[in-house]
Amino acid sequence: MYHPTVARLTYRALLGRRRAAVLLILPALLILIAVAVRAFNGVDDQIASDVLGGFALATMIPLIGVIAGTGAIGPEIDDGSIVYLLAKPVTRPSIIFTKLIVAISVTMVFSAVPTFIAGMILNGNGQQIAVSYTIAALVASIAYSALFLLLGTVSRHAVVIGLVYALVWETLFGSLVAGARTLSVQQWSLAVAEKTSGEGMITSDVGLPLAIVLLVGVTAVATWYAGQKLRTLTLAGEE
Repeated sequence: MYHPTVARLTYRALLGRRRAAVLLILPALLILIAVAVRAFNGVDDQIASDVLGGFALATMIPLIGVIAGTGAIGPEIDDGSIVYLLAKPVTRPSIIFTKLIVAISVTMVFSAVPTFIAGMILNGNGQQIAVSYTIAALVASIAYSALFLLLGTVSRHAVVIGLVYALVWETLFGSLVAGARTLSVQQWSLAVAEKTSGEGMITSDVGLPLAIVLLVGVTAVATWYAGQKLRTLTLAGEE
């Protein structure tokens, strides 16, 4: 299912000079915030949790997911170059799976690594906060990559829709509206992180069993449907 040539082309597209610079901005900002908070407040477990939960998990990771997930396939569909890839003897599910793996790996590197570094700066992993939020970042990276890869496959406005989802649904509604939290990748990943952190440091409105089911289900369904849409796109192009 994993195609090395497709992966190499996708990595090259995602890590080009301009997109890589954009991907680095948010992690750099997170680390800068962590340094400033540590300098002014010293070691404080609750503040560390608030910074990692409020900025890293709620804002940085969804936005990186948008860039990596939609960028893995969206530009190729927009400029028509996807036709050349579809003409190769590579199955459509293999294309989607490979691009998903690339999107997940890029999202993980640019989100989980700086999250861990910021956590260590803030409180040296006291109460397992740095490790717990790193786990949340890794888990969220998978679901976000699948969702935004699907968006890149089905819509030419995937980046705009993804930004609306990341900034409005996850950041705003996910924080203020109780019912919306059940349908939030952020809350699902927090449920996983809650089990590894100190008592009361990380909480989620979603139970761990339900969170795992939703994470796996959304990732699987989004990946499958993206493959189906890519197959339909191929048929439409041939006609």
